[in-house]
Amino acid sequence: MVKYLQDPLNRAIYSTDASNYRIVPDRIAQPKDLDQLRDTILEALSTGVPLTMRGRGTSCSGNSIGPGLVIDTSHHCNRILSFDPSARQITVEPGVVLADIQKVGAPFGLRFGPDPSTWTRATVGGSIGNNACGPHAQAWGRVADNVISLDVIDGFGREFTAASGAGALDAVPGLQRLVDENLALIRTECGRFHRQVSGYSLEHLLPENGRDLAKFLVGSEGTLVSVLRATLRLVPVPTAPVMVVLGYPDMIAAATDVPLINDFSPLAVEGMDSRLVYTLAQKPGVGELPELPEGNAWLLVEMGSATEDLETTLARANDLAQAANTRATLVLPPSTQATKLWRIRADGAGLGGRTPLNPDGSGNDPAWPGWEDAAVPPQNLAAYLRDFTDLMREMNVDGMLYGHLGDGCLHVRLNLPLGAEAGQGRSREFLERAADLVGKHHGSLSGEHGDGRARSELLPRMYSPALIDLFKQVKALFDPRGLLNPGVLVDPDPLDQNLRLTAAQVIPALPGQGFTFPKDKDFTAAVHRCTGVGKCLAMNQVKNAWMCPSYLATGQEKDATRGRARVLQEVTNGTLIKNFRDPNLLRALDLCLACKACSTACPTGIDMAAYKSESLYRAYRRSLRPRSHYLLGRLPGWLRLARRIPGGAGLANSVFGVGWIRRLVFRLFGLDPSRQMAHFASESFRTWTRRHGGYAAEPEFDTDGLVSPHTDSTPEATGPVNVAAASAREGSQPAPEAKPWVAVWADSFSEGIAPDGAEAVVELLETAGYQVYVPRPACCGLTYVTTGQLDKARHNMRHLCQILGPLAVNGIPIVGVEPSCTATLRDDLERLLPDDPRAHAIARATRTLAELLSDPETAPNPDVWQLPDLRGVQVVAQPHCHHYSVLGWETDRKLLAATGAEVVELAGCCGMAGNFGMERGHVEVSKRIAEHALLPALREHPNAIFLADGFSCRTQAEQLAGSHGIHLARLLLGPSARVEA
Repeated sequence: MVKYLQDPLNRAIYSTDASNYRIVPDRIAQPKDLDQLRDTILEALSTGVPLTMRGRGTSCSGNSIGPGLVIDTSHHCNRILSFDPSARQITVEPGVVLADIQKVGAPFGLRFGPDPSTWTRATVGGSIGNNACGPHAQAWGRVADNVISLDVIDGFGREFTAASGAGALDAVPGLQRLVDENLALIRTECGRFHRQVSGYSLEHLLPENGRDLAKFLVGSEGTLVSVLRATLRLVPVPTAPVMVVLGYPDMIAAATDVPLINDFSPLAVEGMDSRLVYTLAQKPGVGELPELPEGNAWLLVEMGSATEDLETTLARANDLAQAANTRATLVLPPSTQATKLWRIRADGAGLGGRTPLNPDGSGNDPAWPGWEDAAVPPQNLAAYLRDFTDLMREMNVDGMLYGHLGDGCLHVRLNLPLGAEAGQGRSREFLERAADLVGKHHGSLSGEHGDGRARSELLPRMYSPALIDLFKQVKALFDPRGLLNPGVLVDPDPLDQNLRLTAAQVIPALPGQGFTFPKDKDFTAAVHRCTGVGKCLAMNQVKNAWMCPSYLATGQEKDATRGRARVLQEVTNGTLIKNFRDPNLLRALDLCLACKACSTACPTGIDMAAYKSESLYRAYRRSLRPRSHYLLGRLPGWLRLARRIPGGAGLANSVFGVGWIRRLVFRLFGLDPSRQMAHFASESFRTWTRRHGGYAAEPEFDTDGLVSPHTDSTPEATGPVNVAAASAREGSQPAPEAKPWVAVWADSFSEGIAPDGAEAVVELLETAGYQVYVPRPACCGLTYVTTGQLDKARHNMRHLCQILGPLAVNGIPIVGVEPSCTATLRDDLERLLPDDPRAHAIARATRTLAELLSDPETAPNPDVWQLPDLRGVQVVAQPHCHHYSVLGWETDRKLLAATGAEVVELAGCCGMAGNFGMERGHVEVSKRIAEHALLPALREHPNAIFLADGFSCRTQAEQLAGSHGIHLARLLLGPSARVEA
């Protein structure tokens, strides 16, 4: 018997997909195998329960949510049943992810042709449901063109194999008669062009098309049958695909050239406008984007075949570039640059989830699906695009344009307001008029995502009343009770019914208390950034994955960014999840490591770490907290206390060195007794600086130049300043003999637990010719932020602003040592003290060591110091999560490459993440995360130097693998310094 999930947490997660809609199911099933899947379907049908099949929930049109029962096949019904490379066929269960098919086929030079942007998480069942396409459908066809047979169950409970040929339609009594009675209607209105996937694709049932029942069922969106297994056709992979990039003044000009480009038989023709590229370039951690030819819109044209060598393909590509109506061209053989360009296009659905931020501060509005994939015949595309952009302009609607232009399919997410009553009316008017435009240009409301709840109501604007009636008759032959995916295609729900945002209420801000969300108008808008594209669910399919380390460990969607966002969205409507103290919310947030990777890796820019902090703050404000918050969450305070007590550090180490005492204390404070307590440093960093020459002589500047926290501007300092700051303001370099000032800020960890990194930074900068100043100890409040103790974090930050503010205002670089704390200065500081200009100045002045050494304005004089020669040195580098996501590790990567070191760069969290890996109930997950990249790399390279700037990363490696890590500064000081360390 299948076990049904009926708890509020799972019902919240399954209440929506990647669309605008929310329908709460009564229960969810995750069948263990095909027998359970069959039994679950038949039980629902026998009891009259509405049934919706679901894969990974990446539907943009709302066709994988519904009332009654939702069956998720992705968890267990995901086996590859057979594979015949010689016949180029594969048989799979419906929960198989498309990426798994590609992995199986790759050694044989085969792949599944359709590749939607969600191919790393989209399942076969879902792809069959909406007739998925992707960029290469132009060459290799839609899912319908690549299906051989389907084993299905219809709404009567009849199980049969859908295939093609004589007698194929006999499986559904009355179907052939209905088709034969309407041949002229079907031939006139169905299958007019390649991307016409709206409604039922009755053209496949025509005698001249082989009476192919399997192809017909593809794209029926689960309204006619439920799929048990599918046999698919595979295609040969091109040997050496070449990309041609063509630049145009705008998307209309690009669309005008598409028919000419298609004459060259490309594999794919993708289009995107400059604002999409600009949006990606603004994301931290992305690194340098490839150079594009001049223009405001581009066509990415891929060429090649399995029987064509690189030379031949390049010749055809150059011919195309010469023929195109633009001179802004670039021909790229297989390369990293071409891969990065495809990534921009693949992330379009998420990147398009916001309108671009304009120079005047406007823009950055939420942009929603619902009209994201209309298609017209390619020869009509430019005219349609002209009319569509005129409509957008007339109705003051914005969105970034991109899509499969070679097939005439245009993607765009629009900033239509969906929450207020007036907004819904405006949305309806726009969508109805847009549908009329599609009809005018002989197109399809959907070009690959299906009609779902977003467009089914609009089908009468595309098809005649006679064909709409025929659709209803077909539905009655398969599912007369309307139990299969009700509300979609036939007898559709209104397009503005069940909108997720309609139920969402504004979560009132807590002025001067909680987080601010400067990129969103409020907390409700922030958590609704997640549109459900589900990139977080694909991390096990992606090389160098960072996002959602806990999901990688558990495989449960509640532990992925999307799952947590869905639960937080439920808080905003207060139905399934009542409030911030709701145990279901706390359960969903429990395994979030606050790694911030989603803020960079998720194309929507969601920041679950900040949402978790805000949620914990609201949950535990003025009440008792989890016990670990009082020990590790307030660790900086304990460190200060230990320093004030004579011999305090040694005493603490002695106490925690006694096993039974440590275990007792850990149990009392909610920590796992199997973990070890970090040792307090016998000599603090501050004491070390005094013993090694001071570093406390302040730069000369007038502190009167520091503005009041309540003023709106930050004037220049009025007194004398250090040479580096003055030169920077004058736009010139300091004199070679002058030593530029730099402040080395030691966080609480570097000050009291692991000062070696801070000491190495000071030594290195002194050697490199800087005048080093070490400010008084000042905690950034990181541990308070991660545990949601935001009042205490803000108190610490105000003290920090008093100490670092004058330095920042006077242009002195502030170099952080610990990445997580450095990231706090660059990110959380401004969001917790939004009205303090010192906070903004500190954020701008804060640098990583690599940034300081690499920026031409702050780099050391090469006559004084140069990077060491590390050729022959092998380094295993673990970038800290916050370094990757907030600060960006690209500069460190380039700097290490310049040393000549052989670097093995790890991707993903180490699993410790501050207090997370220490807390009871987290250790096993922490270890599984470490096994993703860190521990295997340390075992594979036992003699390599382990480079980890993060204290947590070093702690995890030491406790789980016995590996001692060093800071980047220690590495750059050279071999002798590393031996001494």
